[in-house]
Amino acid sequence: MPPPEMRTSGDPRRGAPHIALLPSAGMGHLTPFCRLAVGLSDSGCDVSFITVQPTVSSAESRRVAALLAAFPRLRPLDFRLADFDPSAFASTDPFFLRFEAIRRSAHLLPALLAAASPPVSAVVVDISLVSTFLPVLAGVGLPCYLLFTASAAMLSLCAHFPAYIAAKTTAGVGDVEIPGLRTVPKSSIPLPLHDPNNLFTTQFVENGRILQKACGILINTFHALEQEALDALNGGKVVPAGLPPVVAIGPLKPVIGCERGSPLPWLDAQPARSVVYVSFGSRTAMSAEQMKELGTGLERSGCRFLWVVKSKVVDREEEVELEELLGEEYLERVRERGLVVKGWVEQEEILGHVAVGGFLSHCGWNSVTEAALHGVPILAWPRLGDQRVNADVMARGGLGIWVKEWSWEGEEKVVRGEEIGERVRELMEDEGLRASAARLGKEAVKAVAVDGSSGKGLAEFIGKL
Repeated sequence: MPPPEMRTSGDPRRGAPHIALLPSAGMGHLTPFCRLAVGLSDSGCDVSFITVQPTVSSAESRRVAALLAAFPRLRPLDFRLADFDPSAFASTDPFFLRFEAIRRSAHLLPALLAAASPPVSAVVVDISLVSTFLPVLAGVGLPCYLLFTASAAMLSLCAHFPAYIAAKTTAGVGDVEIPGLRTVPKSSIPLPLHDPNNLFTTQFVENGRILQKACGILINTFHALEQEALDALNGGKVVPAGLPPVVAIGPLKPVIGCERGSPLPWLDAQPARSVVYVSFGSRTAMSAEQMKELGTGLERSGCRFLWVVKSKVVDREEEVELEELLGEEYLERVRERGLVVKGWVEQEEILGHVAVGGFLSHCGWNSVTEAALHGVPILAWPRLGDQRVNADVMARGGLGIWVKEWSWEGEEKVVRGEEIGERVRELMEDEGLRASAARLGKEAVKAVAVDGSSGKGLAEFIGKL
């Protein structure tokens, strides 16, 4: 299916378009913006990358520095925010608070862009910021597109949720039936959205309401994985009044090489498709008890494994060593067939390694798309946010399996090591699942080719500028 035609806005410009990109906080948002920046630059666009310093996490700082060092043709624009008092909000989530700090500085962006040369043709804004930035950019005549960094299924929820809330006659959030698609069960709705006073809920609803006014919506997915959701969004089913064109441009291809301390040398010594990679993303921290059960499960699975351990939400707060978290005896027992690391790794390099045959994942959307691009099957263990919605997409698409009973944010149930071990073995031994993931991987590679659906979608976006 060809990508829908995008709306144009403003005067046509001669030569290469100058596109400014504005990501928000967190690696889940920053990573796709870095990849989009390089993709646009490789396609002949002039690209400015708007940065907000200091970042919440060290991983973000390293990624921005690595991006600008590796691609000096990208123009950095330092965006200095207005004064912001986080104590005025009940939320303690450092990423939600940074979203709000950036959102409240929208009025400062036009002056920054006005000084850019050549003149900026359009701005691509992160979904978490769009409700405050879109009106400001419209006021100075700049087209505003948004990049949705999660799944098309999650975009459907975002687009429909304001109408769902407005039509409610009872308290609380229940199952949400998305017109033209399917019902998102109450258990899969991100926990903050159950609280109408939560800062994230306010941001989510405001962003959902303004989607219709964007010039277009770019999304990091591809048709073979989410055809039904993309058709519903573009067919006027999810929002009867219609949305701007929703154009799949994913999976956005990795651009940054491995950092020092990468586990690749260890992987080089392992047999093909023998290692299960275990990581729960940049924002997910496990309790000490659950972490020990996970360690037990990996050990009992009998499989080789590469496990990235995270005990804090923000990496700058990580102080405890692996020996304290897991015990020296455990690390010694698994040393022959397991590598346990702490800190940031270049995940896309790991998933592309021939030794990796499975992925125990939280189902953050970047992780899902990276696994899809490399045809690596997933054992889904969603932990928070949009991850259960993503896990459903992943399972329906034939990329992996999802144990729906396993606990997530707000639930105190501890998943025992014996069950984890059984599921890991199932992941690594299921040849049918491996073949299904490999087929999806081939479709992902086709999509991002120049003549693929996502390749054409990106070209369509550039052409309209």
